Amino acid sequence: MPKKTSGRGQRDLTVKVKTARGRRSSSTRWLQRQLNDPYVKRAQTEGYRGRAAFKIMELDDKYRFLVPGARVVDLGSAPGGWLQVAVPRVNALGAASGKPRGRVLGIDLQEVEPVAGAEIHQLDFMDEGADDQLKAWLGGGADVVMSDMAASSSGHKQTDHLRIIALCEAAAHLAFDVLDDGGTFVAKVLAGGAEGDLQKVLKQRFAKVMHMKPPSSRSDSSEKFVVATGFRGRDAAGDG
Repeated sequence: MPKKTSGRGQRDLTVKVKTARGRRSSSTRWLQRQLNDPYVKRAQTEGYRGRAAFKIMELDDKYRFLVPGARVVDLGSAPGGWLQVAVPRVNALGAASGKPRGRVLGIDLQEVEPVAGAEIHQLDFMDEGADDQLKAWLGGGADVVMSDMAASSSGHKQTDHLRIIALCEAAAHLAFDVLDDGGTFVAKVLAGGAEGDLQKVLKQRFAKVMHMKPPSSRSDSSEKFVVATGFRGRDAAGDG
């Protein structure tokens, strides 16, 4: 057990942020939380573009969908943290000799800084023909479609919940068009009660549908992730 000390001569390791003129108290709280977040610090130390990288690590550690040889589509991939995690896990650079080499495709509305081993395109996945374009880039179907997308916050919890569920539903329907049989869909949702219809559709299309709140997800956040495995194909029950 660590020896207790008086604390004199020791630095307080918690960073405190003064409320600046013109900055709202909520912004100050957010900044203070960021500066003291262990996952933010770890991301900086380990070279990841954001703390969200640890969410996909933890999801994959449990469900094992980013395997060598997998073809992965990351929707809304900015700033690129999920791409950074996926590349070595699917062996997109071929660094693991003797194992199949995967593909990682990142899609976003905005330009994303290059990630070694990933192919990144600016594209609105909701555009007509986006599914065909993705398959053309991949040279076939995908094994994994994943999304950490969130709609811009309105400040109204119910509105934000409905927006992210709509975004998740759109991502799921794209996944139905690009996933190969047996594929996996991973996406962020917000707890709030409006995800029942999405659940129903996913259970019709996938063998298993699970939910997980990764340890790296902030405790005060209502976010969780749906992980649907064993895609049953485009002819599965539940179409239209």
